[in-house]
Amino acid sequence: QVLSLPIVVIVHGNQDNNAKATILWDNAFSEIDRVPFVVAERVPWEKMCETLNMKFMAEVQTPKGLLKEHYFFLAQKIFNDHNASLEDFQSRSVSWAQFNKEILPGRGFTFWQWFDGVLDLTKRCLKSYWSDRLIIGFISKQYVCKLLSVEPDGTFLLRFSDSEIGGVTIAHVIRGKDGSSQVENIQPFSAKDLSIRSLGDRIRDLGQLRNLYPNIPKDQAFGSHYNSEWVGAG
Repeated sequence: QVLSLPIVVIVHGNQDNNAKATILWDNAFSEIDRVPFVVAERVPWEKMCETLNMKFMAEVQTPKGLLKEHYFFLAQKIFNDHNASLEDFQSRSVSWAQFNKEILPGRGFTFWQWFDGVLDLTKRCLKSYWSDRLIIGFISKQYVCKLLSVEPDGTFLLRFSDSEIGGVTIAHVIRGKDGSSQVENIQPFSAKDLSIRSLGDRIRDLGQLRNLYPNIPKDQAFGSHYNSEWVGAG
């Protein structure tokens, strides 16, 4: 017999997500001299942040990790608490159930299923955009409205969809003639959508998008991501 890294045997592809969660939790939070298969049921949120960041950077193969404001959004999501401060979350612990058992409020999936979908989408379609810091990604729809509502017409940013697994959406502001503003969220793009037409080219196509938040002309921000056959056309 020999000790190994944890292995999970599955019989169907739909078990893959749960298997990855089990292995991630075991690798990150088990003690060296533990009783076999025994892992803590709760871990400090700060340790979870470190784990999610390491997983994200390794999976996406990017040098750009998660930022403090990303952790704040993820904490609000996993704890279902939009009133606590960043400091409040730092003293909390998160359970296995919150990570991979409990369905997120109003959704049909767990926190890990959602996060793993973001990982897969970013790895497959958004690596260069993320590495260039063109995607805020981990930000709530409510906070986006707060940011964009005071910006000029056509200001936009990119965030990961809350309602769909593995989707990225574009939020942009439309300002009426009376000065009132409205923030609209474009239907999320999946990996399948972005394999047909890249995110850069989709942004280029959308005339209502002008400046990437806070104030970068979209051609300046995304020009290097446009498909060359389209550059200079039209």
